[in-house]
Amino acid sequence: MRILVGWDEPGEAELIQMYLNVGDNPDATIVVTDPEEFRRLATTQDCWNAMLMSVSHPDIDSAYAVFQEIREYRPECPIVGACRMHDVFRIARFLTNGLRSYIPRDEAGDYMFLLSAIMDAALKQADAEREREVAEKLRREIDSVRRLQESIIPQQIASPNGYEIVARYESSQIRVLGGQPVTMAGGDYYDAFFLPDDTIVLLVGDASGHGMKACMSIMTMHTLIQMIRTERFRDPATLVAYINERLCKQKIVNEDGGFITLLYGVLDPKTNILTWSSAGHPVPMLQNMITGEIVNVSSDDACGLPLGVFDAAEFSAQQVEIPVNSRLLFYSDGLAEAFSNAPDGSHSEFGIPGITRTMKASVDLSLPVALQQLFDDSNAFTQGQGRHDDTSMLLLERRSV
Repeated sequence: MRILVGWDEPGEAELIQMYLNVGDNPDATIVVTDPEEFRRLATTQDCWNAMLMSVSHPDIDSAYAVFQEIREYRPECPIVGACRMHDVFRIARFLTNGLRSYIPRDEAGDYMFLLSAIMDAALKQADAEREREVAEKLRREIDSVRRLQESIIPQQIASPNGYEIVARYESSQIRVLGGQPVTMAGGDYYDAFFLPDDTIVLLVGDASGHGMKACMSIMTMHTLIQMIRTERFRDPATLVAYINERLCKQKIVNEDGGFITLLYGVLDPKTNILTWSSAGHPVPMLQNMITGEIVNVSSDDACGLPLGVFDAAEFSAQQVEIPVNSRLLFYSDGLAEAFSNAPDGSHSEFGIPGITRTMKASVDLSLPVALQQLFDDSNAFTQGQGRHDDTSMLLLERRSV
């Protein structure tokens, strides 16, 4: 720690250096008794971690002017003032304008024993404040990225006749300095839109990681999908292969081992057939609303590689008929991977069993309420820790006519 001291008693300079110079660095503390030299060193050199100054040298007004100049030049550097016992009242305007702390100078000079502790405390307090400021900036940065990500997620979804579709995205949360929650930006994404032949595309994607990289990865995929809303991409396997080939060329996606999982389906409301393809994404879950029975529409073997891993990867298309009075769930892995830690250190996840329990318990609820229940139950499963991954769900219901 480098400390600059501006002092008014030359005879005390050596003692101050002795009390403040700690460790093996003999130049850790510089003491000057010339006010102009103190001002020059304080305002032209950035090497000081903290400063100690007499608030009455050469007089109170001149010292205050130097203090203001230092504060303007180095607002982040903690300054401690020293004053005579009978001048303590004069320290007020220094304190109200950024003086970190002060030490009264008793006639016996016992205050010198406290100098090191006071300077160390002032520096630690300044560091803590800087950490809080950085945490707040981080919170704002993450929030701006999160808003960018959420701008591409549709707020309302049109449904074909005989169907209802609801969807929702929730960010994960972390806790930073002071236990404050920060809503993370992530790489989850969903969409639903009609093709020219009145079939409807349903998709859920998930970029690996969090933050700007995950957000930009998913926006890159979103842009590609928006550019190719054509009939020739009615085949999900063709679409997924096309997107994968182009994403493999995007460093923002695949550098440092990044990738995107995608479940892309095309529903024909005339035949009630869903044709879908998975690039490393969890397969849909289908529920019979009469019996409550829930099954995966295919085995996990139907999933291809995630996007952005291998440009020549092959993907297959699967088909499933959506019966009347049934629900179909598309979801990202943040739902199943919500976890809790037991006191004995064991780790358990909400998982497919948790999803199944909630879907069965909410089968008689409206579709929006059933979707909300999945979010609520998975979050409650974490016992207050919150989901550590962002989560997207798209829930479709085919109603009886």
